[in-house]
Formats: sequence, C-alpha cells, structure tokens
Amino acid sequence: MSEEKAILEHLERVAAALDRLAPAPPAKADFARWEAFVWQASPEGFLPVVDVNRQPLGLLKGIDGAAQQLLDNTRRFARGLPANNALLWGARGMGKSSLVKAAHAEVRQELGLGAKGKPDLKLVEIHREDIASLPACLAHLRHAEDRFIVFCDDLSFAKDDTSYKSLKAVLEGGIEGRPENVLFYATSNRRHLMPRDMMENERSTAINPSEAVEEKVSLSDRFGLWLGFHNATQDEYLDMVISYARHHKLNIEPGELTRGALEWAITRGARSGRVAWQYIQDLAGRLGQRL
Repeated sequence: MSEEKAILEHLERVAAALDRLAPAPPAKADFARWEAFVWQASPEGFLPVVDVNRQPLGLLKGIDGAAQQLLDNTRRFARGLPANNALLWGARGMGKSSLVKAAHAEVRQELGLGAKGKPDLKLVEIHREDIASLPACLAHLRHAEDRFIVFCDDLSFAKDDTSYKSLKAVLEGGIEGRPENVLFYATSNRRHLMPRDMMENERSTAINPSEAVEEKVSLSDRFGLWLGFHNATQDEYLDMVISYARHHKLNIEPGELTRGALEWAITRGARSGRVAWQYIQDLAGRLGQRL
C-alpha cells in the first residue's frame, strides 16, 4: 500500500511539473476597449496600444495620390465592401507607415466607428520576425465582430528565408484564405519584398530561371494595391517642415525656419518626411517648446 502511495505521489509531482511547463492559454483580447493592438506570437495574444504613435493625415505632404488611394481602399473595407491588400513601397522616410496609421484614424472618425454596438475598424501590427505566426493571428480574428487591418512595417525577406511562402498562402490561394473581416497592409523599401541580388542569384542558378524569379515576385502580386513613394523634392520637403511648424505653433521666423531646414537636410544627405520631423523635434527642443 505504501508503494502504491509513493507511485501516486510521484505521478502527481510529474503532472504538476508538466502543468508548469505547458504554455498558458492565450488571454481573450478585449477588442472593444482599444482601437489598436500589437500581435504577440509567443505566448499568443493581442497587446493593446493605449496611445497610437501617429501624425494627422493633413500633415503628410507630397504623397497626396497614394493617400487618396489608400483612404478609398480603407473606406470601402470599413463599409464591408471588397478591398485589396496594400503594399506601400519605395523611398525611406516618406511616410509609408505614417500613412497607414493616419488612414486608419481618418476612416474611423469619418464613418463614426467605435460607437457602442457598432462594428469597429481595428489596427493590428505584426512584427516582421513574427510573420510566420500570421495564420495563428488570423485564426483569432476570423470570428470577431470587428474588421481588422493587419499591418507589417518594413516587410522584406532575406536569402534563405522561406516564411514568405506561408504569407503567400495566407494572403491569397490558401485553403482558408484571408478572413473576410481582415485586410493586410505592408510597407517595404523593396517593390518585390526581396533584395535584387537574391532574385538575380535565383535566376542564374535555376534550371528554369524565369520560374525561379516568378516564385519570388509572385508574393508582391498578392497585394492588389501597390502604392509607390519617391524621394521628396526641395519644395515638398519645405512644405512638410512648414506644416509641422505651423501645426505645433513653433515660435520662429519663416526665413529662419527655411534656412535651418535646408541646412538640416544637407547634413543628413536626404530630404524626406522623416528628416523634416527630426528637424522639427530638434528645433522645438532648442526653442524650449513641447510638441
């Protein structure tokens, strides 16, 4: 009898140890309380974003065409109409990710979403390193009442990275496909999401070069909406700086603002929305003003 008791105690300790090792079940996301979330792959869950880091749409200069197209696409999706996955690609610092966040806020406000008892439009960010867990993320969203824009900033794939294949299946062509209440927006500096040398290497070593390249390029084809972003002209750059300064009521003479902005761009070797905002932050700090 004592031997049986010892065996039972041993089994109970083993069971308790296994319980401690087992991952905790994912907490159910409170989508009703917040407008934006960050997807966490392990343990699975949606982390609420209390204060979204974004600029008003009106402050994003030099990208009017792309902004209008993304707004129209987002507006249709929020209304339950057909819409396309969107790839925002091109020059660094020209407001690709800022536009996604601003368009989300603009459409929510315009359509009065988020009111009690009314389906909302949520923004869910998924990090590049968690893209392989996108199917799990979508599984959580598939049966939710709200609509979701799943957003991946700076999406790209390096050599020998095969996670792009699962992304292809999720976006279009998989057996389940993308849920009706989910849209996927991504930003990238590369139009085809892969470095040129990787694609050229595939072409040079493949038995059928065109098929090898087609496999890589077909990922970007899953995005029905392509929006290109190009380097800002000097006038566009100064327009960004002036708009930021006016919006934040910076106490500086226009001529001094312009001269300082041009000097700042020269030291950075670039003109973009990001450079303009960095100059405004530096300027506000020197003026002793808060943004």
